[in-house]
Amino acid sequence: MLLAKEFVQYLGREIIKRLHPQILETSDLGAGAEFVAGVIDEELTVEDRLNEEVREILSEYTDYMRREGVSYQEMFRRIKNQMIRERKVIRASGRDTGDNMKLSRDKINDISHKLVLAARRERFFRIKKDPNDVRLELVKAMTDLLQTEEKVDRAARQKIRSQKREIPEGSEEWDLLHRRYYAEELRRFGIDLGR
Repeated sequence: MLLAKEFVQYLGREIIKRLHPQILETSDLGAGAEFVAGVIDEELTVEDRLNEEVREILSEYTDYMRREGVSYQEMFRRIKNQMIRERKVIRASGRDTGDNMKLSRDKINDISHKLVLAARRERFFRIKKDPNDVRLELVKAMTDLLQTEEKVDRAARQKIRSQKREIPEGSEEWDLLHRRYYAEELRRFGIDLGR
């Protein structure tokens, strides 16, 4: 998934903290934060499930692709793009669409629409402004939080690149260093994912 589960939980808490009680009132802050995080998490896992489906499809054609000299990555991209069009899935990755955040603007807008619709159906939420105004506030809050996350991730990656020797991305050492530096940078920004 593009965002760590802990960061999605943090997003839920921060969105509720920023919008309650003036814009989106909730009778239970904890349940409201979990609900928001749940909607975001569900939307982010849509593309993960799609990727898994594409891998399953391609596993049936490995012999054919090897025999014909077809690139796995190219076939993966083609099948995934076709399934995205057919199912009208909005791409989550911002980097694929030229956005500098992990989530695309389109995905943030899509999540904001779904959050407002879901909040209107829940008893423990009360929308205190026009639904579009609430949606715009959600977009603003998510964008602000994701821009901070992008700065944290960029700083952690820069710390890894500044090591005396090159550490290949994706290696176990790189992952360990990234987690450590990412946590350090989060603390520097005053973010505690454990709360």
